[in-house]
Amino acid sequence: MDFLERFALIKEISEEIITEQELVELLKTKERPVAYDGFEPSGLAHLPFGVMRPILIEKLLEANVHMKLWIADWFAWVNGKYGGNLEVIRRVGEYFVEVWKAAGVDINKVEIRWTSEAVSDVEYWKKVITVAENTTIQRAQRAITIMGRTSKELLRTSQLFYPMMQVADIFWLDVDICQLGMDQRRANILAREIAEKLKWKKPVAVHHHMLMGLQGIRQPEGFDENPVLDAEISSKMSKSKPETSIFVHDTEQEIYEKIRGAFCPPKQVEGNPMLDYSKHIIFRKFNSFEITRKDIYGGNIVFWSYDELEKAYKEGKIHPADLKSAVAYYLNKIISPIREHFEKEGRARKLYEEVRSYEITR
Repeated sequence: MDFLERFALIKEISEEIITEQELVELLKTKERPVAYDGFEPSGLAHLPFGVMRPILIEKLLEANVHMKLWIADWFAWVNGKYGGNLEVIRRVGEYFVEVWKAAGVDINKVEIRWTSEAVSDVEYWKKVITVAENTTIQRAQRAITIMGRTSKELLRTSQLFYPMMQVADIFWLDVDICQLGMDQRRANILAREIAEKLKWKKPVAVHHHMLMGLQGIRQPEGFDENPVLDAEISSKMSKSKPETSIFVHDTEQEIYEKIRGAFCPPKQVEGNPMLDYSKHIIFRKFNSFEITRKDIYGGNIVFWSYDELEKAYKEGKIHPADLKSAVAYYLNKIISPIREHFEKEGRARKLYEEVRSYEITR
């Protein structure tokens, strides 16, 4: 596979690349670049984490990228998750690894790292302090939105460490590519600026799409000055808002019930979560998308690309109820093996039951 084919694989899963030319040059000159994705251990796995993230990881591995999965347990502590109980947070991180395995990620092909292991290294803290020395307080305050909080929610001094640590992670892990969601771009942009200033290796930022919650587009909540990005972040499927989320442990009936009540106006493409899941999950897992209908409503119809589906829906050729039913069917088909993995007796089930019993604090 040549560098252009590898570039195409990465571009396929990205919503933004900063910059495309830098990524091309990286793939030209480095056979196996290093990418990372960081995860705060908190809550049960939902669609973005348990289904979409593994799809992204698979594509990066296919592009011959060395993938580091950064389990950010200390970040969850700083962010006040589980009352700052690091032992509980660690168990949730172990559950996350089980989710990846259940979703088909070959654990032997990725490198799993923990922040709790890095913090014992004085070199890590040197990088954190160096980043902080080169960042204004105002810039650090603006960057706390990467925690899933608006700048108005800054309550503790410890929260200012969060963006400094996240930027330092990039250099401590010796990353070539930061593969994170659009909501994390402020940290990646800051890392690139710090790299230029200090003559450190400047990472390429590959930002992926954020899956929408079942409620559709929400009003911007103050996560970014750009109103479009602010609305996208505000509307993402969030574990802290379980009523807007589909989890990998949901039963078939629960999936159908949640989808049935989801936002899906006739002919509307923008802000439609059913089309969002079809584009970013279903068409990445299946070659076709079949909608089952009674003969009096036109009979079954098969789509071979997302663009075909979107066009038909926009023209009113597909009823919202039929689209919802098909989306629920495919999502359940994808989720079923993950759900079943945690239903079997053993370590995975024990971890799931433990995590389910923990009280999440925000």
